[in-house]
Amino acid sequence: MSSQKEFIENNKERFLEELFEILRIPSISADSQYKGDVLKTAEAVAESLKKAGADTVEICETPGYPIVYGEKLVDPSLPTVLVYGHYDVQPPDPMELWTTEPFDPVVRKTDIHPDGAIFARGACDDKGQMFMHVKALEVMNATDSLACNIKFMIEGEEEVGSENLGWFVKRNKEKLAADVILISDTGMIANDTPSITTGLRGLSYVEVKVTGPNRDLHSGLYGGAVANPINVLSNMIASLQDDNLHITIPGFYEDVQELSETERKAMAEAPFSLDAYKKALDLSDVHGELGYSTPERASIRPTLDVNGIWGGYTGEGAKTVIPSWAKAKISMRLVPNQDPEKITNLFMDHFTKIAPASVKVEVTPHHGGLPYVSPVDDPGYKAASAAMEESFGKTPVPVRSGGSIPIVALFEQELGLKSILMGFGLDSDAIHSPNEHYGLFNFYKGIETIPLFFKHFKSQKA
Repeated sequence: MSSQKEFIENNKERFLEELFEILRIPSISADSQYKGDVLKTAEAVAESLKKAGADTVEICETPGYPIVYGEKLVDPSLPTVLVYGHYDVQPPDPMELWTTEPFDPVVRKTDIHPDGAIFARGACDDKGQMFMHVKALEVMNATDSLACNIKFMIEGEEEVGSENLGWFVKRNKEKLAADVILISDTGMIANDTPSITTGLRGLSYVEVKVTGPNRDLHSGLYGGAVANPINVLSNMIASLQDDNLHITIPGFYEDVQELSETERKAMAEAPFSLDAYKKALDLSDVHGELGYSTPERASIRPTLDVNGIWGGYTGEGAKTVIPSWAKAKISMRLVPNQDPEKITNLFMDHFTKIAPASVKVEVTPHHGGLPYVSPVDDPGYKAASAAMEESFGKTPVPVRSGGSIPIVALFEQELGLKSILMGFGLDSDAIHSPNEHYGLFNFYKGIETIPLFFKHFKSQKA
């Protein structure tokens, strides 16, 4: 019987083509016109689990998109690992910025990925990383080396807030019973600097609308006499941060967990080049809250950002109007101890109060999520650290991520389980952006490392 490494090496091309088949399906959960494709992707994931050796595979209905469940239970006395991932993807817009078609995956070499990277929407987030776990199951089955029981829960609504995942989890606690949750929907510092994510920011996401006159008006006849909703909205948004980029919403920082100087010093030891960071983003300088480093601003501090703003005439040429309304989408990333519902309510109260009497304001809350921290002394973290050290030849660095995976806190609340965030993507992989990609090195290294997690987790739980 071949070793795990030999099996991976002998099946690399097949693994890649099977991933391509899933990447070709535009499973855009945010756009209802792609509903058929999202459902088709769920079926493809279920079929891949069956082929990988799962004994039980189900496409579980929810009020929204289904959840693909699979399991391989080898011995009730062994620990059980629950793998979470998602098969839906972000919209590919703006299409004109893609070098190749977003749903026609290709492999191209880059400076960071000299061995090649898979360019496609979902390549890294999260189809490529999710599929590593499916292939890892196949590897463990084929080499008779599955050290723990394994369960899969792959959802189709992560990119729209996982609205129905909580519904499913609460109704299937026995089915989902496990000892740890393993997730690859995060990244690491670099291919030569492995890391494990130990913290995630939470999220509060809202949409705001400022309405002025009952119709668009001629800017010559009415300009200067009637409030312009775009001008008003811009001023209101600008006032949400002061000159030091400190958020001005009353009570916003009330529950923020401040890290000690010792913790901040430990964070600063992680490799980071400010010059390389600026070069990669084509920036002349960085920007952020006074008193914090760039890595700190992007991980342990809360934020407020406008994700989209529109209103009035945006077509070609000129149309001189005062628009009837203006809208914006705003996200706030939250840190430990901040509650998304409380923050949303604080935002709504404040934004309504600062509006001038000349306009009407509506605030519509969208999805949110709690922040999360995983301790480094947890058996799951120790297993992940040992697995990455064995496969990379280096001890991974624990890091806090600026991103949000709202369901991680939900899992701990409902299932009483810690989630281990062992991702293999890189910051440069352009997730959520045009030309998203995922390195071949990372894809295959993930498939190599995941079985080692099972081996070490069994030892940790013995």
